[in-house]
Amino acid sequence: MNSKRNVYLDMKSIEEAKACLFDHFKAYATGIETIDVVNSKNRVLAEPAVAAISSPNFHAAAMDGIAVDAQITFGASEEAPKTLVPDENAFWVNTGHAMPSDTNAVIMIEHLNILDDTRVEIEAPVFPWQHVRKMGEDIVATKLLFSRGHKINSYSLGALLSGGIFQVSVYKRPRVIIIPTGSELKQWQDIRPDQMKPGDVVESNSTVLGGLCQDHGALFDIHSMIRDDLSSIQNAVEKAAAGRYDLVCIIGGSSAGSEDFAKPVISSLGEVYVHGVTMMPGKPVLFGKVGQVPVFGIPGYPVAAIVAFEQFAGPLLLNMQHLPENIPQTAMVTPARKIASKLGQEEFLRVKIGSVDGQLISSQLPRGSGSITTLTEADGVIRIPKHIEGISENQSVKAHLLRPLPAIENTLVIIGSHDNTLDLLGDQIRQGNQGNFDVGISSSHVGSMGGLMAIKKGGCHMAGAHLLDPIDGSYNISYVKKYLPDHGVRIVNLVMREQGLIVPKGNPDNIQSIEDLKTGKFSFINRQPGSGTRILFDYKLKQSGLKPGDILGYENDEYTHMSVAVAVLSGRAQAGLGIKAAANALSLDFVPVITESYDLIIPERFFGSQKVSILLDTIGSDEFKDRVLALGGYGVEKTGQILY
Repeated sequence: MNSKRNVYLDMKSIEEAKACLFDHFKAYATGIETIDVVNSKNRVLAEPAVAAISSPNFHAAAMDGIAVDAQITFGASEEAPKTLVPDENAFWVNTGHAMPSDTNAVIMIEHLNILDDTRVEIEAPVFPWQHVRKMGEDIVATKLLFSRGHKINSYSLGALLSGGIFQVSVYKRPRVIIIPTGSELKQWQDIRPDQMKPGDVVESNSTVLGGLCQDHGALFDIHSMIRDDLSSIQNAVEKAAAGRYDLVCIIGGSSAGSEDFAKPVISSLGEVYVHGVTMMPGKPVLFGKVGQVPVFGIPGYPVAAIVAFEQFAGPLLLNMQHLPENIPQTAMVTPARKIASKLGQEEFLRVKIGSVDGQLISSQLPRGSGSITTLTEADGVIRIPKHIEGISENQSVKAHLLRPLPAIENTLVIIGSHDNTLDLLGDQIRQGNQGNFDVGISSSHVGSMGGLMAIKKGGCHMAGAHLLDPIDGSYNISYVKKYLPDHGVRIVNLVMREQGLIVPKGNPDNIQSIEDLKTGKFSFINRQPGSGTRILFDYKLKQSGLKPGDILGYENDEYTHMSVAVAVLSGRAQAGLGIKAAANALSLDFVPVITESYDLIIPERFFGSQKVSILLDTIGSDEFKDRVLALGGYGVEKTGQILY
């Protein structure tokens, strides 16, 4: 084992690292190959494409009717019609047929009076080349159809074939070898989910990077997984660089740990140009050269791996094929709340986006570089420059869109308390979408009070809330009156749900009530301040004569019920307050505490909108209610009712 640690001695900015990459590899290109046109979509021409034939390569009828020499029709009128004789001075043709010799016009069949089998009559003349596609009308032989460097699209295929070009010279697609490393990795083919042990990690990065290679026009192979062993990784990289590959990606081992071998491997076989880039995620990325082949050390965390590839390896692959760099669609968005960021690192912040009152509002997703779902759920990415400490609330910033803008504009933005039925609702509303109005849901979990504040600031279409009034036991109404006195809103019940203590399967500690947590033996996982569950827990503590200091772990919090359930499942906590559906989902035990109303707070100005109407119709459907009941821990007796 090599226990020496790699240290980032000279981190580069993204711009500096990219400049370094292209300084060394700008002229590095794939070879040229000749392929059939029918297989050339998305390839780049290495030689100009010159038409071999004209299109059409004969005079062709453009209508169904009879072909004639236009001169014989001159003088025809309604008062003095002319008679033509088929097969003598007129010839039947269909669209696309070659024009008979000595003809130069077509009379449409609907302009003929058919007298009998041997005679037709016309009441108007035609002019030369009327309704005829002349030879070379589209393409003339020897015409330059496309110059070298042209990217062939679907339309290009038709032009090439029509011009008699059946093969083209194109730049070869780069071949990439992806080498996953890590002793903890397990291939999905070799393990079942129920066989996973603590420390096991399903190797997914190589599949993701393979897909990104295809997105950038490259072919790829995935090497068998290699354990954290310097000589084994070294042998694989040396063989790949000496073989048929144009680029090598080592996944994992690019950081500064004692078993991070990407840097020593590249430096021992060639040269390292950059190790460490001031960006987050993706800081540990490195690249260099072995022989003449570029070799990348890609971070092991999934989001970091994707960002590193898209910033460096992807653009290089495009350049090898003379393809332009991908330019994402952008839009100006306004953060729903202030975003803090570290100075000195450019951050790629994943966000959900929706259109509220004509303004695109973004809500940040968790920042962890290991959370690939923050990319699958994201509508866009905000790049925060390294020289600022964040983005203030209501500051308009540019976002790179990951979904089409029309889809984002048809998204309902729900901010507030988390509930499992919101995910179910998001799926159900898509199942019921009809016609051209495809509604989606973007839900951001900031707690019930956070949802009310988002409504107050105009940052969402509705909020999910379950705020208990300890005086009268009602939900949400008193809070709406207090915090949204000048906002006309309606409160619609989504579900009734059971809240209680989520405990390990079998309840080994025999926890029966919140009072049992006072002993200090059991670690508790809380919800974040401002959430309805936190307010409920504090209310129940007060009812029981307890203080926050009596609860071990009171200060430890999570943002969703499922995160609380996972904390209990993993052993981080012996109990947490949450909904029964979350306990059921992970086969945990549940101690009921209260049945509460989880409602949607909807501003009046949105209530009659098409998006909200579709959502309310979905909530009221039997299909949605049946799916809710199947989760367990829910009641639908008030679902869809306007409570306020």
